[in-house]
Amino acid sequence: MDVRNRRQLVLQLLEQQGEVSVSKVSLSAGVSEMTIRRDLDALARGGLLKRVHGGAISLVSRSYEPPFAARMERNFELKRKIGEAAAGLVGDGETLILDVGTTVLETARALRCRHNLTVLTASIRAMDLLASGDGIQLMSTGGVVRPGEMSLVGDLAERAFDDLRFDSFVMGVGGIDLEEGLTEFNPEDARVKKHALMSARRCIVVADHTKLGKVAFSRIAPLDRVDVLVTDQEAEPEVLDGFRSVDVEVVVV
Repeated sequence: MDVRNRRQLVLQLLEQQGEVSVSKVSLSAGVSEMTIRRDLDALARGGLLKRVHGGAISLVSRSYEPPFAARMERNFELKRKIGEAAAGLVGDGETLILDVGTTVLETARALRCRHNLTVLTASIRAMDLLASGDGIQLMSTGGVVRPGEMSLVGDLAERAFDDLRFDSFVMGVGGIDLEEGLTEFNPEDARVKKHALMSARRCIVVADHTKLGKVAFSRIAPLDRVDVLVTDQEAEPEVLDGFRSVDVEVVVV
């Protein structure tokens, strides 16, 4: 692996995990630990990471949320498959909460032709996809629009769930971690998710492999509130086994 690809690998791992160790990067890249140390030093001088003993940590804040358009392009095919699999877990006649975010949007796309569903969402993008479906009773939370994300937040969005009870909640997350549970970048989105979670009997989390083991800024709930995790085949088996060990059903597509 040449120097450019090695350093791109380091940055990719930092984006996914927040930190890297010299030994693990050395194994992944197939080069010596001394070579990786030089790479990390060079990236640190360029302001792209912070060197720590034995490795490096990301300089990107856990509160930083990449733009929606950029996230939409990333792992699109994996997200499409995850969305289709999550839609397949929703039975006819269910009442359903659809969250915001790129992977949940693919779930909404897969549900467009379904019938006899009641759907509540805080996603304007999901509403736009589902509004023309005559088999879906579509409801909006109301609230204040987050530009770019096109999600609805605030008191109105949070109160929309208070007097309603749903069969399932398809949730997108900024990160899902065995110890830290479910987290999100934006505190306002996290508060809406908390209210949605309290009003649903079942929680289906849709997350591609880059979200697994990641911790974002705002905590939503512990992992024991998750019934099903739908992810992709690039997820590390030991990570998936960790989720299964705490009684989370894992669906891999």
